[in-house]
Amino acid sequence: MRRLPPLNALRVFEVAARTGSYAEAAAELGVTHGAVSRHIAALEGWLGQRLFTKEGRRMVATPMAGIFAAEVGLSLDRLAVAAEACGRPGARRILRVSAPTSFAMRWLIPRLGRYHADHPHVEVVVTTVSTVLEALRGGVDVAIRRSTAREHAWPQHRVVPVLDDIDTLIMSPALFARRPILRPADIEGHTLLATETRGGDWADWLEAADLHHLAGLPRQVFDHFFVTRQAVEDGLGIGIGPLPMLEIDIAGGRLMTPLPQIQVPRLGYVAVVPRQADAANLLTGFVDWLVEEGGRPPPGPGPTQP
Repeated sequence: MRRLPPLNALRVFEVAARTGSYAEAAAELGVTHGAVSRHIAALEGWLGQRLFTKEGRRMVATPMAGIFAAEVGLSLDRLAVAAEACGRPGARRILRVSAPTSFAMRWLIPRLGRYHADHPHVEVVVTTVSTVLEALRGGVDVAIRRSTAREHAWPQHRVVPVLDDIDTLIMSPALFARRPILRPADIEGHTLLATETRGGDWADWLEAADLHHLAGLPRQVFDHFFVTRQAVEDGLGIGIGPLPMLEIDIAGGRLMTPLPQIQVPRLGYVAVVPRQADAANLLTGFVDWLVEEGGRPPPGPGPTQP
């Protein structure tokens, strides 16, 4: 007989540790704040040690609890995959993918029509994270992160390179028509738009363009790249954007690259998948599809566009 802690309490604990909030855990699970507290207290009683400490108004997982929560999340993921593998043949499968917001909006989601056309019995559910380096969390089948293919960061996962990333100068066609940039020095006088989560983009591009003397130019900074991208499209200034993520905007005439020959290589994107997952090859097939899409042009308007 296995001596297991209360399984429902484990599920509540994993969500509370992942969200870092009893209130958020209660909202995600559809229970009350008090119910979350009772489950955590029951699990702490079973384990004989505290799992959370109070910091201000928040309950924060202890370092040991964080490690335990990661293991619980992986176990729940494997259980979910095993349950789906034993499900009804032909039943609709749900594939949960976590990806950085800009990657999801400008690269993944526009291409999902192609995947669904070939896999009508699979529903891909995309959740986004605010940074490309955010830690893995339970509840997803495939995580897209910016990294190398080295697996030491995720020893219990398989890491597959999906997409290379290159930065270059971007601007709106309307702004180019008013104030064209035909050579690097032409950026003087333009408003430089930057992103907190992509620090160093302008410095690296200016170095590649041999414009070191302009490194001190003032910049308008936004918190996330998808906001910066929108500001560039609206003609509020010029920015540094990642290719091939923005190919769909360039092909659609919303953005342009005035100096495409000046490029800065960046850390690419990888797919991170639990090693023990996917007895039915659903995850392997999806990751293979991601790799193939990395070498294809963006979808044009038509039935494959979501």
